[in-house]
Amino acid sequence: MNEQNIKNIVATVLAQLGENNIQPSTITKVIDAASNVAGKTVISDESLPDLGEPRFKKWNGVINAANPSIVDDLMSQTNARMGTGRTGPRPRTIPLLRFLADHSRSKDTVIKNVESSWLQERGLMEVQSAAKDKDEYLTRPDLGRKLNDEAIVLIKEKCKQAPQVQVILSDGLSLDAVTANHDEILPALLNGLKSAGLDVGTPFFLRFGRVKAQDEIGMLLNADVNILLIGERPGLGQSESLSCYAVYKPSEDTVESDRTVISNIHAGGTPPVEAAAVIVDLVKDMLKQKTSGINLKR
Repeated sequence: MNEQNIKNIVATVLAQLGENNIQPSTITKVIDAASNVAGKTVISDESLPDLGEPRFKKWNGVINAANPSIVDDLMSQTNARMGTGRTGPRPRTIPLLRFLADHSRSKDTVIKNVESSWLQERGLMEVQSAAKDKDEYLTRPDLGRKLNDEAIVLIKEKCKQAPQVQVILSDGLSLDAVTANHDEILPALLNGLKSAGLDVGTPFFLRFGRVKAQDEIGMLLNADVNILLIGERPGLGQSESLSCYAVYKPSEDTVESDRTVISNIHAGGTPPVEAAAVIVDLVKDMLKQKTSGINLKR
């Protein structure tokens, strides 16, 4: 958009607000510091830098630190918001913009839905909880804990009955957790379970699922071990974290302490392939001891 177009838009908006005596002003251009070459400013039509780049994530905003290397070392060991600095009582511009961007990303991954076409490409059957849409899922957690009537019929008709292990993938509270980790964790997990000589049921995707829904599924299929891979509640700047909930012979009386949980599965936490190997060992231990949760450690 050229300068004249910008001036015309501003003039129109101000006129609508009753400002008739409008004096033209100079348009201020935002220029990346990297565009200053040999002392001359080069104006570029490209977009502003991506604040998700490592140089901004690890940007040390602490001014006049007694020992800047200490802050740099601390920031190198964590993705937490360290060394953001401040201007008086206010945050500095780059950390503030990164905070807003990360917050938007976290909200997006909660609200968006996994596309059915994406599931079909990976051969995953799709069923749904009793929540009819994402809005109801977020406001009625109880509906995400049980299946709708169509899901019950599909699971009974399409899934293997009485397997040793049943694996379910669910969006939960993060679309990114499913799409970013599926290709690494699910094939590796299924192959690992089969290589261990275990009878594996038919994997499928549960839309709008909550953890408790795995109990109903386990009872429907009479599975010995039920594995639920579900998107975690996203944090600021981390929207791809997946959790594994494992339970032995779930029933109506199953409580949260009966579940064994492996969380923080993503590239920056427990790598998906490594998590798959850990889950296989966990399943073998559960089948051997015929229990899960806190009873597995007794």
